[in-house]
Order: sequence, then structure tokens, then C-alpha cells
Amino acid sequence: MPGFFFSHNNMTELNGKEDCKLAEGKAHKKKQKAFGADLKSYLKCMVPHIESGIKTSNTRNVMLSAEEVIQWSQSLEKLLASQSGQGIFREFLKSEFSEENIEFWLACEDYKKSKPDHLHGKAERIYEEFVQSDAIKQINIDYQMREATAKKAQDPTHSSFDEAQKTVYVLMERDSYPRFLKSKSYLNLLNQLQTNTSK
Repeated sequence: MPGFFFSHNNMTELNGKEDCKLAEGKAHKKKQKAFGADLKSYLKCMVPHIESGIKTSNTRNVMLSAEEVIQWSQSLEKLLASQSGQGIFREFLKSEFSEENIEFWLACEDYKKSKPDHLHGKAERIYEEFVQSDAIKQINIDYQMREATAKKAQDPTHSSFDEAQKTVYVLMERDSYPRFLKSKSYLNLLNQLQTNTSK
């Protein structure tokens, strides 16, 4: 009667494949907790030494303080005025699959500071990436505003995207921002900083 013979190496290979499948299964389960883990790793990069006072990986080497993080809760404007705030809010929006809002808002801020001879290229890129009806990161604006923005983008000025940017800002302010302030990511960061301050 024919039998199957596996060399030791083949068995090891099979076991290795089984281990991979198990690991993949575990990884899939972990994806449900992905936001927490992603934010944790993001904060570790952004804030390398939590215990010794939070530092952002910014060229100016800014210390992230409890006061600054508390200020973020005063208005979306104050949150977006902070480089660290932008990064942490962006991670939160990623967890809600709406990071295109902050990316569009930041692209508009950059656009407004552009030299006149760069406006055309940047307007085209912003329109293609965020505004056109089949854009990869399409923002949530109505048909009329989409059409009006398209016209303005064809003959760009520094204010071409102002209306659309304002709409997206209000959307974040009314919708995502209040949820961000109640989120574990924000509250845990604030709690960590307040704990460090009181040590």
C-alpha cells in the first residue's frame, strides 16, 4: 500500500505555512483594532518619548504640552493651527474614512500661499484629486459647488477653492471634530500629558 513520506524539511515547511495562516488569521482579527494600534504607532513616531515630555518630530522640535492639547478643544481652528494637532486629527479622520477632508483643506491652505505662476498646476492637481466627480479623494460638496469650483480652477486665482474649502471646514467642524474631542485617541493623549505634568 503506497504511503506518503515527508522529509523533515517538508514538514518544517508545512508547519511554517500553517503558522503563516494562523498569523494571517490573527492579523485579520487585529485589523478590527487597527485604528488604536495605528494611532499608537503614529503617536510613537510623532511623539518618541512620551514619559520625558511629548516631542513632535518637527524641525522646530516643539514640545507638545497639555495646555496645547486642551486648546485643541476650544475650536477646530486652534486644532488645525497646530502641526501636531493636524497629524493626530488626520489619523482620527482616517479611522472614519474621511481623511480627504483635512487633506483637501491643507492642500487649499498651501495653494493660497503659492506663487502666481504655480497656481495653474496646483489648481489642476487639487481639482483632479479632490473635486472632480470621479476624484480618488472626492470631497463631499454639492453639484453646483463642484461645477462652480471646476470653472474657477480653469482660470485659477488664489481664491479659486475658497468656497469649497469653507464647506469642507464646516463639515469637519460640525461632524468629525466633536467626535474627535470625545474619542479615545484625544482623551488618552490629554490624560497622558496631564499625568506627566503632575509628576
